[in-house]
Amino acid sequence: MKALDLMQPQVKTILAELKPHFVFFDHFQHWLPVLASEIGIKTISYTVFSATSTSYLTVPARMSEEGEGPSIGDLMKPPNGYPSTSLTGVKPFQARDFSIVYKSFDGGPTIYDRVISCRLGCTAMLLKTCDEIEGPYVDFIRTQFKKRVLLTGPLVPDPPSGVLDVKWANWLGQFPAKSVIFCSFGSESFLNHDQIKELALGLELTGLPFFLVLNFPAELNSQAELSQALPSGGVLHTGWVQQQLILAHDSVGCYVCHSGFSSLIEALVNDCQLAMLPLKGDQFLNTKLIAGDLKAGVEINRRDEDGLFRKG
Repeated sequence: MKALDLMQPQVKTILAELKPHFVFFDHFQHWLPVLASEIGIKTISYTVFSATSTSYLTVPARMSEEGEGPSIGDLMKPPNGYPSTSLTGVKPFQARDFSIVYKSFDGGPTIYDRVISCRLGCTAMLLKTCDEIEGPYVDFIRTQFKKRVLLTGPLVPDPPSGVLDVKWANWLGQFPAKSVIFCSFGSESFLNHDQIKELALGLELTGLPFFLVLNFPAELNSQAELSQALPSGGVLHTGWVQQQLILAHDSVGCYVCHSGFSSLIEALVNDCQLAMLPLKGDQFLNTKLIAGDLKAGVEINRRDEDGLFRKG
């Protein structure tokens, strides 16, 4: 964020030279709406996070009249005026994770401060969703920011191009339709050793073949160490995989994931059953949208205080 802030002079020079009609920007450049307005440019604040998480965490109703951020207890409940939906029951470990949004680093503005400034100062907001999926949350955002909120739709991916790697095509091709569990947690979520062990044992207990994709957690530094935690019945891969092609394969029937919004959409368009194990931030709220409001998946049960989950 510090590096981003230091780019202000360069960004202003570029905009003054290009003179675009609009600038689409993320939610950390809190200085951009004022900067662009000074040279006659309109700004569109665009977020790839779900309206569910945006409306729960980063709306004006989250701040007290004294300007103080919410407590852990506050974050276990929706903000004032929130729509009556299934999005209830935030657990203590999830609320503690949310609290980082309201903390200052090195005396600078919080994530919340940046996001609110961006959205209050912009010409219009743009969200990656649609009314059919998140209508009540979009309406709440409109009420909170009192400006035009445009929707792109969920940006369903185009049918995947290319061919699945022969190694994976041959392995998946051994199994009947909808019998394989695909398990992946994206590129920025990490499980520790105990979580990997419980997850792998849980996958084994299903009696179904599974394809587990993991990034290296801090305390494990080789695939050999990861493989020791993996029981028989599946394959382990680290690094990038052709996720869309795997989800579209006939043999894949269930997707265990971290509930990143794009991953959820990919699973839904490929008719995969969803078992969701959210690990941080917006993932907890995305899970409640899918499992609660839409009844399109199930959330893996975890202990309220610390998020512990077991193989069963």
